[in-house]
Amino acid sequence: MTEQQSSEITPIPRAARHTTYWDMFATWVGANANNGTWFVGGVLAACGFAVAMKVLVLSSALSYVFLSLVGYIGYHTGVSTMTLARASFGERGSYLPSLVNITQFIGWTAVNTFIAAQSVSLLFHELLGWPAWGKAGGAWGLICGILIMSVLHIISVASGSRSIQLIERIGIILVLIFVIWESVAVFKTVSFTQIVHWQVPVKQQMATGAAIDYVAAFNLAWVTAGADFTRFTADRNNAIVSPFCGAMVGVVWFAFIGLISTIGIAITSGIYDANNSDPSTIASKLGLGVIALLVIILTSMTANAVNLLGAGSALANIFPKLSLKHALWVVVALATLVTFIPMFVGSFLATFETFLDYVAMVLGPTIAIICTDFYLLAHRHYRVSEFGKVNGAYWYRGGVNPAAIITFIAGVVIFLAGHQLPIFVNTIGMTFIDMLLSAALYAGLSRLLERK
Repeated sequence: MTEQQSSEITPIPRAARHTTYWDMFATWVGANANNGTWFVGGVLAACGFAVAMKVLVLSSALSYVFLSLVGYIGYHTGVSTMTLARASFGERGSYLPSLVNITQFIGWTAVNTFIAAQSVSLLFHELLGWPAWGKAGGAWGLICGILIMSVLHIISVASGSRSIQLIERIGIILVLIFVIWESVAVFKTVSFTQIVHWQVPVKQQMATGAAIDYVAAFNLAWVTAGADFTRFTADRNNAIVSPFCGAMVGVVWFAFIGLISTIGIAITSGIYDANNSDPSTIASKLGLGVIALLVIILTSMTANAVNLLGAGSALANIFPKLSLKHALWVVVALATLVTFIPMFVGSFLATFETFLDYVAMVLGPTIAIICTDFYLLAHRHYRVSEFGKVNGAYWYRGGVNPAAIITFIAGVVIFLAGHQLPIFVNTIGMTFIDMLLSAALYAGLSRLLERK
């Protein structure tokens, strides 16, 4: 690192910010208008309809309060979230949350890509007679699907944020049509009353606290991408309100579709299987045909456009000389490799749940540290001109802030120690408790080390 600031650290000037309310809202609706959200809704069916909806709304709303908080910081400073992390973690210490961001966004890209690849596999089955995924010889269709989706992702990020914005504008309209279509298909087979009163098989019930952690991990994943988008708006309210409202609409709406679709199939078939909660399987069982599978593929592109931009920005923070466009190509390649993992593990659901535990474990402390530092310790003011400077305001000790690193490690340990305890599993979960404790620990350590 040199005394010079990189282009990634240079804030976006107000005159160059052109993201409108609609673009911001559509971006965050599109972020959750995806295969992963459907899948989450289907897995939440293990709580029963009423509990699932309560958990979905409350856990999502609390998670997206942090999205608004980070969104404001992005608007205020004009830089990305991982650049902001330099203020709390230190210039070199920010590589830690950047690595966290890279791994989690690549993971989410892989989740959506794998589900979309299943749709591609089913398309090949319908149009060419290839064996579908899960059948003998079906792996080839899935492999082709993963590679096709990866090419589409390269195309979608070819022009950086501009092409991503275009994908979101087109995608949100088509996705809107599809969810209405799927809802009509569900209610043609079962009534809403039947869905509400459906009873979960005892052996497959999910505890409330576990569900809260599950939803929190899913939603907090977007928080560390918040400033990456709000730095492109010149309107304060757009940075705070639009991400919250868009993300809430997207997650509640699309998880609801996954929830009622999965319960509907469980009622008609007499079998509830969380492994069959993905939209490709649901669309196939509802008989929605080829067009539905094509729309599912598109939803993967809309969500992964945001995932890839978040991962690319984090990679550019670690390697400032790497342009955002080239960083995006690198993360697409890495995401392609990661997408193949469930093929070897044998269970997509098991892989997904392990990944969610990882996301909650590392993101809770990270977000708590960033928000506590800006709002409580820095009193909503960062010296942006100091970002990227050796021995500057955010150099701390050798480029690392010990308080942030210690808090991060402690937050991970606290989560691992508590997230399986019945007192948390059966009540409020561990994620938000971990964030509260991490915030208090970071504030206390920062003040203690400052005195020294």
